[in-house]
Amino acid sequence: MPRKLILDVDTGTDDAVAIMMAALHPDLELIGVTTVNGNVVVEHCTDNSLRVLDFIGRGDIGVYEGLARPIARSDFPIPRAIKKSTGVHGTELDVPPATSRKQNKSAVEFLIETYRAATDEITLVPTGPLSNIAAALALDPKFVERVPELVLMGGAHDHGNVTPSAEMNIWADPDASASVFAAGFRKLVCVPLDATHQALVSRANVLEMEAMGTPAGTAAARFIGRRIGAYDANQPMAERGAAPVHDALCVAYLVDPSVITTRFLHVAVETQGALTVGRTVVDTHFRGEGKPNCHFAFGADRAKFVAMMLETLRRTA
Repeated sequence: MPRKLILDVDTGTDDAVAIMMAALHPDLELIGVTTVNGNVVVEHCTDNSLRVLDFIGRGDIGVYEGLARPIARSDFPIPRAIKKSTGVHGTELDVPPATSRKQNKSAVEFLIETYRAATDEITLVPTGPLSNIAAALALDPKFVERVPELVLMGGAHDHGNVTPSAEMNIWADPDASASVFAAGFRKLVCVPLDATHQALVSRANVLEMEAMGTPAGTAAARFIGRRIGAYDANQPMAERGAAPVHDALCVAYLVDPSVITTRFLHVAVETQGALTVGRTVVDTHFRGEGKPNCHFAFGADRAKFVAMMLETLRRTA
């Protein structure tokens, strides 16, 4: 039986690849997409999600629009963050406008009602700021009990990307992030920059995608090609001509958990530090009093991840 999941996204180029992988892989059943303010304003996140699903022939999957701002902080998005993300994501993804429309129900309503009514396990996969998830936790005290596994893309131990110490998704809504890490989910998996930067996708891989002739291959080549150009220009990786596709690694984990290497540790989010707000504080040496609450990924198998991505993008709906 395919593994059911909901993607909570701020689409974005890497979210778009994650959506395509989740919608096309035979071992997965994407039952809904929720959107949140992040890489671009939430209206564009919703539009981009609809565009991608329509382009690959999966417009049957519902898209639910979520929070348009963080639950607490008032200074996001700020010009520096927008400037850094524009080259990587743009505003509208380079696929035709959507013909499908977003659902009338809000993202948070959809999440609460879906998990309340679920008879099968549904994995929740947030790949943007955690505002929607925190709101669901606040509105439904039993929400944390209903989610069997939460797999999020965000955070970093070694280095940040929007500040020296913080990764974008966690930094964008640190109070929401703190509440999610502290909530007590049965299983919480965090796929941070430490892992995604080890799973780079190269220009040679992009050429393979272009040659596939499938809608997903065509779209992914455009999106990842844009990412590589932006990373080479502004945030070069150890290997030039290659870039991480962060969010897609979470989807790959659902199919094959061995694609990442994790340690079970206590992780908390800094919400007040002037220099460290949004940092994921990972207790790697057990110096704090918190019990392990998160399977935090420190490594990734690049070859396995890229092979799975290419195989999935060759599929059609």
